[in-house]
Amino acid sequence: MKNNILKLGYLLLGLFSILILYLSYLQVVKGPVLAANPYNRRFQEQEARIRRGTVYDSRGIELARTELSDGKGRRVYPLGADTVHVVGYISDRYGRTGIESAYDRYLLGMEGPDRVRNLVNRLAGREQAGGDVILTIDSYLQSLAADLLGERRGAAVLLDVRTGAVLVMASSPGYDPNRLEELWPHLVQDGAAPLLNRAVQGAYPPGSAFKVVTAAGALAKNASLAGAKFSCPGYLMVDGYRLDDLAAHGEVDLVKALAVSCNTAFAQMGLNLGADDFYRTVRAFGLDQDPAPGIPVRPGTMAPVARLTPAELASSAIGQGEVLVSPLHMALVAAGIANGGVIMHPYLVETVRDSMGRAVYKAAHKIWLIATTPEIAGTIKKGMLEAVRSGTASAAEVSGLQVAGKTGSAQNPGGQTHAWFIGFAPAEAPRLAVAVVLENAGSGGRVAAPVAGRLLAAAAARGY
Repeated sequence: MKNNILKLGYLLLGLFSILILYLSYLQVVKGPVLAANPYNRRFQEQEARIRRGTVYDSRGIELARTELSDGKGRRVYPLGADTVHVVGYISDRYGRTGIESAYDRYLLGMEGPDRVRNLVNRLAGREQAGGDVILTIDSYLQSLAADLLGERRGAAVLLDVRTGAVLVMASSPGYDPNRLEELWPHLVQDGAAPLLNRAVQGAYPPGSAFKVVTAAGALAKNASLAGAKFSCPGYLMVDGYRLDDLAAHGEVDLVKALAVSCNTAFAQMGLNLGADDFYRTVRAFGLDQDPAPGIPVRPGTMAPVARLTPAELASSAIGQGEVLVSPLHMALVAAGIANGGVIMHPYLVETVRDSMGRAVYKAAHKIWLIATTPEIAGTIKKGMLEAVRSGTASAAEVSGLQVAGKTGSAQNPGGQTHAWFIGFAPAEAPRLAVAVVLENAGSGGRVAAPVAGRLLAAAAARGY
């Protein structure tokens, strides 16, 4: 009898210990994730008793505000579909996304001085208020990008290469967040996936726009390639696999190879680089990372080193194979070349103010990665300049603004090629970097380059 009681005691003690461990795990390990979950009912309860803060663009234009009607708050998005993928939405039924989700605690006054202030106000029966979030987005340029994308599926990203500020993050198709409840059944069934923020969650083969990355790796391994010649008969045979080119380019150097987008030259560079160094180059540009600009980003992916056979490596070197990246990643590649190899940390939120208007967060400009050397970036820049001056990217040319760029026409299982352009301007003292992708739209030089040129011209005209 005594032994049985003892065993029962051990059993209860064991179960109690497991319970304590599990609760500790939930509190310490999973707690932050659960607290930030967009379906967390705590946010909705807080929403009902607080005046939620406002989201502004970089010039003070309201992008999200709360309007009161019959004592109840209603979230209003003045720019509708143009900014929905960045700003996001809040919904009792469908959760919350974008900045509305990522900065929920500030907008609801649950951080910083507002946390204590709102507790006092609640006890005193006074109104509680949240803070405001000021984005780096320029709403004029954002709407222009949305117009340029039109009804087509795609995305555009524009960065300030000197600071990392994201000036434009447009994704198409969009939807009106003011009518979310009404539109939701259609949105979740729409094959065009309007809920997807293609700028950061899109997974695209980059096609020839990726040759910029391959060139950086090849030059880092062998600096003499800057003056080397490549022979292009119009195709390359790799272990029985035929990799076709756009044309027989004859003898080309690296600058010319970038300008005419020679597959043969860059496939050869990829093979000479080898799987390990190719992968290191991809990592150097941060393509496999989430740069955390303020909302989640899908890290780029590619075949693991062990599966980078010569044929896969040659294909990956020209942005095909299993390489998949987001437009934000490719804009950062362009920014790195523009900035002499230095990639500034991208960010969407410039300032957060509490409900009294005092800054509680201010973005710091900091280096994210050093992708390559100034010398290598300079050599690649020559090729990108030549691509706009006389090569595949000439449609990105802007009067009075020197643009450097690289096109891509990425093959994919969905039909026509994805049209890509990455570039920067003004080339002599870069301030802006851009990436544009249009799904199944054809040639990057014909379709994406003009969109990028218009965006760069408009941004320069606004003083960026």
